[in-house]
Amino acid sequence: MEQENNSIYDIAVVGAGPAGTVFVKELAQARPDLKILLIDGQSPDSAKPCGGLLAPDAQKLLARFDLVLPKSVLEDPQIFAVETIDVKQNLVRYYQRHYLNMDRYAFDQWLLSLVPSHVSVCKGRCNGIEKEGELYRLLIRRGASEATVRSKAIVGADGGGSAVRRTFFKPMRVQYVAIQQWFENRGQRLPYYSCIFDAETSESCSWTIHKGSYVIFGGAFQKQGCREAFEAQKARLEAFLGNAFGDPVKTEACLVSSPRAMADFCTGEGSVFLLGEAAGWISASSFEGLSSAMYSGKVLADAFAEGKSYPEIQKIYRSNTQALRYKLRMKSVKRSLLCNPRIRGLIMKSGIRSIRPYGKKEKSDVEG
Repeated sequence: MEQENNSIYDIAVVGAGPAGTVFVKELAQARPDLKILLIDGQSPDSAKPCGGLLAPDAQKLLARFDLVLPKSVLEDPQIFAVETIDVKQNLVRYYQRHYLNMDRYAFDQWLLSLVPSHVSVCKGRCNGIEKEGELYRLLIRRGASEATVRSKAIVGADGGGSAVRRTFFKPMRVQYVAIQQWFENRGQRLPYYSCIFDAETSESCSWTIHKGSYVIFGGAFQKQGCREAFEAQKARLEAFLGNAFGDPVKTEACLVSSPRAMADFCTGEGSVFLLGEAAGWISASSFEGLSSAMYSGKVLADAFAEGKSYPEIQKIYRSNTQALRYKLRMKSVKRSLLCNPRIRGLIMKSGIRSIRPYGKKEKSDVEG
């Protein structure tokens, strides 16, 4: 049965990931007079595929927010190197990395706990948005029931498959299907953290990461035949490593964006705004988007606090994300190099910036 909420919100935020929660947290503190609704469609059973690694840029941003990460968010083990594997070219190299291994859902819930109590939080998924004069009407699915709410402005922070972007703007031109499976850690000899390339099954990258009592394997694949490509790559990787993952405990999937040109970045228009991956703020080379998501949330909150009208807010937001736009554009250039098998092979064979773990021989050395 549909329920009508007669309240009219100043801002309805679709998506309670890092982009949406940081935006709401910062704006609610700066403008407690605004009536804000945060729509949270997340649950432990519907978590998006994510390696759950907190990159240095994201760590630096948390430091600038003067936030400390609770121990409950972290996962074992903490990892200091990435094992880069090219399955087709039979190459392996190790590179030092400074990520924090964490539970992504727990991280999102921690950020959500920082949202001031006067903000309205609605559990449910936004199934549709319609323009009604100067207002927006949002249809929210909550279990077996539906509710409608109205808002003066919309902020889309709902990821690569953004309903907000799909409704009002052109979708991202290049998107993949990210598929990730969890396996019981039975002592299999699998990389603690690896970045996998296999030109036979994907034009992008994949990953393995240990998470407590589990090992995850995931990757980004072209939409057509994505599941078949995922299974083929998993089989090829098992043969390459000489060890099997076992039977999956669960499988997750979602759309993931890969911005390739400046036109892929969309901040919004009028009283509709986009944040995080919905705006294109994600690395095309590594799919790291936490740092850009949180940063964009802060920048848009500052724009709302400073601007006196929607056009002015849009102008401030676009201007203050210009550096981010160029930074991520260069990530697409980096991707074009790393995902080119010939160039990648030359880089890995050269050994530049790689490390050699004691007692391990790299296939690039053995074969070379």
